[in-house]
Amino acid sequence: MTDLADSLGPDKVKLGVCCTLWWNDDFPTIDADISFGQAVSEMALAGFQGCSIGHKYPSDAAALKAALDLRGLQVSEPWTSTYFTIGKMRQKTIAAFEETLAHIKALGGTELVVAEFGASSHLLPVDVFANRPVFTDAQWDALTSGLDELGKIAGSAGMKLSYHHHMGTGVMTRADVDRLMASTDPALVHLLLDTAHIAFAGDDPLDLARTYADRIGHVHLKSIRPEVVSRVREEGLSFQEGVELGVFTVPGDGAIDFRPILEVLADADYQGWLVVEAEQDPNKANPLEYAKKARAYLADVLGW
Repeated sequence: MTDLADSLGPDKVKLGVCCTLWWNDDFPTIDADISFGQAVSEMALAGFQGCSIGHKYPSDAAALKAALDLRGLQVSEPWTSTYFTIGKMRQKTIAAFEETLAHIKALGGTELVVAEFGASSHLLPVDVFANRPVFTDAQWDALTSGLDELGKIAGSAGMKLSYHHHMGTGVMTRADVDRLMASTDPALVHLLLDTAHIAFAGDDPLDLARTYADRIGHVHLKSIRPEVVSRVREEGLSFQEGVELGVFTVPGDGAIDFRPILEVLADADYQGWLVVEAEQDPNKANPLEYAKKARAYLADVLGW
């Protein structure tokens, strides 16, 4: 068994947490009136070193950095949607990416996370499995060439680009991820391993980690509740309905065993962020309670 305390120690990785424990950026109606200040204070209280950026955060970089510095937090990543697969959106996508890059750089961040949302069904009230887009060859070419261009822009700014596969999008399944990895430049486009999104899609997060261990640039540690996944499939539910039913949860809860996944990362000498994420309804799942549960689980597995 790999000694994770050394190979994934605090000198190698940083532990972050996503604000989707406290509210939902995709579905603002999933909300418990928790303020930005309360959320970031609870992130620090739970023992995390960083966080992603959400819609309740101050838009001014100086104000945001001061609020995070006060609590000993760093920015783990922003979220940037890309739209390379739909009409006349390439330049707008690149412009939005450059705007995000400048904002993150002002905050001291070094990571950029993107996901293609062209024709995505994950925000719609429709069966998320039956209605996710299936890209044509031309759309794949537009996406992968666009990602390589974003990777060059990120690299020239001293930053790293990682791609986030996501439910309800054209890059949802293992086969989609394989095609994207094969069609982009490994030096420019890294993989964001999201353990729960690939498990929700029906594929194995451990096998995905093993296959792309040397190309993983960012990690979202999130678990699933299999009984909810089955219900979403059988009843043809939407992504939002799955989230509201509790399809996602934190490490230390749910069905995914994270130790072997973390051992794969350790063996690959992974260095970077491990970000706990779980889009849950904060009215049903107390965010601080679940953040502390995840941190305690990681302390037990990592040894710190």
